[in-house]
Amino acid sequence: MSVAIKIKPLPHFEGLQLPTYHSDQAAGADLQAAVLDDEPLVLAPGQFSLVPGGFAMALPAGYEAQIRPRSGLAFKHGITVLNAPGTIDADYRGEVKVLLINHGSKPFEITRGMRIAQMVVAPVTTAQFSLVIELDDSDRGAGGFGSTGS
Repeated sequence: MSVAIKIKPLPHFEGLQLPTYHSDQAAGADLQAAVLDDEPLVLAPGQFSLVPGGFAMALPAGYEAQIRPRSGLAFKHGITVLNAPGTIDADYRGEVKVLLINHGSKPFEITRGMRIAQMVVAPVTTAQFSLVIELDDSDRGAGGFGSTGS
């Protein structure tokens, strides 16, 4: 299943790729850093920053885009998406940016064109909330963290 998404390149997108799937069954399309060639972004340990994607987009009504970490960056360098998953709503028209944090022990340099995150486009289900006096019983009840085993 696929959905058409309109991408508007911004001036600092020049030379970068559209979000790209890197295998036939990939759920996430990789996003590239649109930092300037001569101004890489260095994240010190514990530091976070918004990294520009260089484009805006129009998702169809009823869809969202989730921004998720790339597993290789997380495993090898401790770099992850701070608000994972970040959500882009269908009515947002600003630049797509990725909030990255360095949980590693060394500074990490983000260069132009580096694949920094992945974007998963998915349909949205909305809920209809209602106030009630009582909730239906369940086997679990009010058991919280760790209540169903280790």
